[in-house]
Amino acid sequence: MLRINGTIDKVAEGSSGGIVTILISSSDKKMIERRRGREAEIGIDDGRSISPEQRRKAYATLRDISNHTGYTVEAAKQVMKVEHMLRMRDSKLISLSDCSMTEAREFINTLLEYSLKEGIIMTESGMQRTDDLDCYFIQCIRYHRCCICGRQADVHHVDTIGMGNNRRYVDDSGKEVAALCREHHTIAHQRGWPRMMSQYHIYGIKKNRVQTAEGEILPEACNGERG
Repeated sequence: MLRINGTIDKVAEGSSGGIVTILISSSDKKMIERRRGREAEIGIDDGRSISPEQRRKAYATLRDISNHTGYTVEAAKQVMKVEHMLRMRDSKLISLSDCSMTEAREFINTLLEYSLKEGIIMTESGMQRTDDLDCYFIQCIRYHRCCICGRQADVHHVDTIGMGNNRRYVDDSGKEVAALCREHHTIAHQRGWPRMMSQYHIYGIKKNRVQTAEGEILPEACNGERG
């Protein structure tokens, strides 16, 4: 997902809902014009400070990154602060002592994205670490990591395409998908998706919301009707 920082200039009522005017840089405007997507998600920094639970999640993930890379936790934190600054296209390093809850949530997203991209198996499910389930599930699909256990995953169609339909000619961009390893993929077929959602507290993400690390729309995924 492309992330752009801006300032809310005006909030007004329109004929089909609210209209929010956001001031952004000229370079960001040009970048938006080049992109095909038109859906956007707005995050509001509410000014609240990082919570103890957010700090726990961040340091637990930093310890996992430390164990994987061989860096000390402190060294891993400094590297990930730079990674986060580049990801957010910011000009300053985050501080885990006094950042806002919104900034902490985004830093945790950066830590989880790095962990998924590098194939780091965390000491607990990423769902216990994230403050942003949508973002986590999208990252799992993007990097083909099981959203439940973190292992190598296939992309599982939650919404079936239907018997007799050729996937090459059916527009499935609005279908929901999830990243599941072989074991959890099998369980999903055996128990059905509603039970899977209830048991593991997961849900599908519409395919057109997800892009691969190379910026392309997801390749063909495993159909929910197949075993």
